[in-house]
Amino acid sequence: MPLARFGRAATAGILRQVLAQRRTEKRFHASAADILDEAADALIRRFATSQRLVFNLTGTVLHTNLGRAPVPPEAAEAAAAAMRGATTLEFDLTTGHRGERDDHIAPLLCELTGAEAATAVNNNAAAVMLVLNTLALGKEVPVSRGELIEIGGAFRVPDIMARSGAILREVGTTNRTHPRDYTNAIGPGTAALMRVHQANYAITGFTAAVSTADLAGIAHAADIPLIEDLGSGSLIDLERWGLPHEPTPREALSAGADVVTFSGDKLLGGPQAGLIVGRADLIRQINGNPLKRALRLDKGRLAALEVVLRLYLAPDQLAERLPALRLLTRPEADIRATAERVSSALAAISPGRPVAVESCRSQIGSGALPVDLLPSAAVTIGGKSLESLAAMLRALPRPVIGRIGQGRLWLDCRCLEAVDEAAFLAQLPKAS
Repeated sequence: MPLARFGRAATAGILRQVLAQRRTEKRFHASAADILDEAADALIRRFATSQRLVFNLTGTVLHTNLGRAPVPPEAAEAAAAAMRGATTLEFDLTTGHRGERDDHIAPLLCELTGAEAATAVNNNAAAVMLVLNTLALGKEVPVSRGELIEIGGAFRVPDIMARSGAILREVGTTNRTHPRDYTNAIGPGTAALMRVHQANYAITGFTAAVSTADLAGIAHAADIPLIEDLGSGSLIDLERWGLPHEPTPREALSAGADVVTFSGDKLLGGPQAGLIVGRADLIRQINGNPLKRALRLDKGRLAALEVVLRLYLAPDQLAERLPALRLLTRPEADIRATAERVSSALAAISPGRPVAVESCRSQIGSGALPVDLLPSAAVTIGGKSLESLAAMLRALPRPVIGRIGQGRLWLDCRCLEAVDEAAFLAQLPKAS
């Protein structure tokens, strides 16, 4: 009954709305059961959560609009457990006194990156802003023009630098920046040098860039720190799983970077977070900034992040236990087998439309390795009114999100794993 499930006030309010709507539309002939059913449907819609699980068949694994990396089940369970009650978020059980929330993840980050110290904030944009606000407030930071990136949601490095209070000093050109460009830019008002990893694009052809090691040498000769923003920030070398190489925080620190920032919810495969690792004295300054409190992580995400970081202590099991890495390394033959199995069910809800299994290319997403695509397989559906078909699939209890291109609807099966296949197939008849 609606009253027992939703309470008296909500039920009465919806009943008034239903009756008022019926009077407006002159729909007077209805039984009490009909009105109650209509009210119950309206109550279900009203109390339904707006953020829902979907089937990501877009072909982009770390899809920003769909929440980026799926976290391991044990990480989600740890977050839920932490949210349910009181925890040792900032409490030291040994001393009985106040503790530090970063202590739950900082030792792990140091072990995994080789950093002296580490801290975490809400996301990588916040990490970059906090670092610059701490180390370069009111002072210049030279950055190559080829690294002044813009990523999704109109996030721009120059805008973040301006909000941080640092002064951007552009050096070099879009395609070529040399060591002398940085050297000539350093003056009494220079606080640090900054290197930004290219995300969502690549510059090819007649190019030149200064390596982290060379840039660190220039910065240290001038007695200023080098800040490196790695963006996606894989913790490990992805080449061991046949993926293209992505710079790691350990590599950046070993090459001489003093502070490195990177994301927690991209290649790392954890919850949204901005991770900052580097020299202990600089991390201490960053943690002393009042903005750190405004940008800090809550107990749920810290709990999930700790679980994910611990998975990296056993790298031989990582591809099986970390969903993001498992999806990125999934064999093409396995993906095609999934596409073949679900294609007939998709054909059944698309009568008269050409349905086929075709080879395609998945992308990693979230700015990581933008020109490197992964062999995959998709179910494609042709015909007219593809937007209507896509909308029909989005209207399912667990929406199915694909992409339209080349006159077909593409449903890339890379992210449709065996554990979800039965649920995917079970709901398809509702689309027809």
